[in-house]
Amino acid sequence: MTINKNKSLLLLTIIAALGLTACTDNKAENAGEKIDKVMSDAGNAVEDAGDSIKDAATDAGNAVEDACEDVKEGLKAKDQDC
Repeated sequence: MTINKNKSLLLLTIIAALGLTACTDNKAENAGEKIDKVMSDAGNAVEDAGDSIKDAATDAGNAVEDACEDVKEGLKAKDQDC
């Protein structure tokens, strides 16, 4: 008897959920899409910032290497690679 009661309750819950879903407007869906877009844009901005930082670090490393090589050249070192 409880199995049938549980099945009936489950079926009633599913029907109610489907009924409520069918009656709603698109406000929640539109809000979800806006949130998705904002999150995607934020992710892209973070990725772009990461690329900029990586480029700046590479440029700084190259500048340090160039300065090191200039110093070694000025000292007439045998190995001028840094």
